[in-house]
Amino acid sequence: MAVTALILSLFIFILLGLPISFSLGLSSMAYFILNPDFLIMMPQRIWAGANSSVMVALPLFCMAGMLMNLSGITRKIIDFCSYLVKPFKGGLGEVNVIASMIFGGISGSSVSDTSALGSVLIPEMENRGYSKAFATGVTVGSSTVGMIIPPSIPMIIYSTISNESVGALFLAGLIPGLLIGTTQLFLVHIISRRNNYPIEEGKFEIKEMLKRSVDGILSISMPVFIVLSVSLGVATATESAGVAVLYAVIIGFLVYKKLKLSQFAEVAKETLLTSSTIMVIIAFAYIFIWILAFERIPDNIGNFILSLNISYFWILVFLDILILLVGMFIDVSPALLLLGPILVPVMETLGMDLLQLGAILIVGLGIGLATPPIGMCLNAAAKLSDMSIMEIAKETLPFLACNVLVLILVTFFPQVSLWIPSMFF
Repeated sequence: MAVTALILSLFIFILLGLPISFSLGLSSMAYFILNPDFLIMMPQRIWAGANSSVMVALPLFCMAGMLMNLSGITRKIIDFCSYLVKPFKGGLGEVNVIASMIFGGISGSSVSDTSALGSVLIPEMENRGYSKAFATGVTVGSSTVGMIIPPSIPMIIYSTISNESVGALFLAGLIPGLLIGTTQLFLVHIISRRNNYPIEEGKFEIKEMLKRSVDGILSISMPVFIVLSVSLGVATATESAGVAVLYAVIIGFLVYKKLKLSQFAEVAKETLLTSSTIMVIIAFAYIFIWILAFERIPDNIGNFILSLNISYFWILVFLDILILLVGMFIDVSPALLLLGPILVPVMETLGMDLLQLGAILIVGLGIGLATPPIGMCLNAAAKLSDMSIMEIAKETLPFLACNVLVLILVTFFPQVSLWIPSMFF
């Protein structure tokens, strides 16, 4: 009875449009009303969810990404990438994809990627002769790689659910992220040739390339340091996030000289709002997770699936479909906290490595960022371009095909996500 109330009330609250954090909290409250003896567990589990040393890295990574953006790093990345693709057709489209891969490694957030790069590249591509629809579509499609290329904020959240190493999870997302970026680059080239989009003007010179590479190296050195330091055990995720903030401050004040003290108040406010929203979701999710574990729901689901004698292939197909459907209606962080507690024990029982499951979840839910009706990247791009979500979604569809292809590879070929982590762990 209590479990039925828990699940049923959760779906009702979600359908009513309540934020996922309150839906989780209220459905848990319905369970405890029917089981008042366990009510004391609610404040304990909520506090345990928020009181995590790993989660300290979350606001620090958010702050580092914002500071790097304010320091002018977005323009530096675009300038570096635009020179890199000079010889190729549809240069600015290629710039969009490469810049997303680099910026994603800095911010760890796809929505930040869309907002920062889209505000510069969408109008610039339109001025150079690209259609606004294509410019916006490639911006949204390429920004989905931002949460997959390490460091990744969703990977940090998943680590709290699965107890997997943050460094190993970062590395598990590296090849899938690079594969998505590479296939999207190939797609941009094909579309640009078909539509006769322009090549970047000017002669390609090695000397100028080396000069711009200095800014490029400064841009990518931070995510490289974070991934290596965490993976090699030199620093924890929290410590590396703190160093990332310090690096962003040094770059902004001393190198590019774009940061101002007056901007720190706004950065602190945005960091607080972004991270606290996720923290509230995590806090309420932990009590929901405790109830699921106490009632042995994941174990029962796992045993039920095993009893059906279904081929492992079809279980993986169902897993991908489930992730894609949930991603269409729920944002990445709450979707992770909703699916993770159920899928982690079930898929572990079926023999799947939890690093591979993390990669599947992040790649799959990333697609939801660019699909209606909820798609956060779609909404961010709609505000930048004054286009409707459905118009943008139509142009984004070919790029999401690249994401789906990589999702299939990650699902059915474990070494795509496990090969690099196996070299370090």
